[in-house]
Amino acid sequence: MRIKKGFVLRRMCGEHVVTADSLEQINFNKLVTLNESAAYLWQAVEDRDFSPELLAGLLAERYGIDHDRASADAVNICEAWQKAGVTE
Repeated sequence: MRIKKGFVLRRMCGEHVVTADSLEQINFNKLVTLNESAAYLWQAVEDRDFSPELLAGLLAERYGIDHDRASADAVNICEAWQKAGVTE
């Protein structure tokens, strides 16, 4: 899995928001906002391939949570990013 080219994480009005760099990709009906941990994951993998397992390891290391919780959260964020159309 990989973040699609043309999508970037920005800080807007105190929120982490994923936006498109070009006007062709903007869909104003879908605004992708990320919480702090999702923004951390985005920044950690924005230029490389990743898997739910990699994200789980990053979450467990950064936040000191157990592997089962980190795995469930990683799967959820991968599904959300896929549904939003920001990964390939």
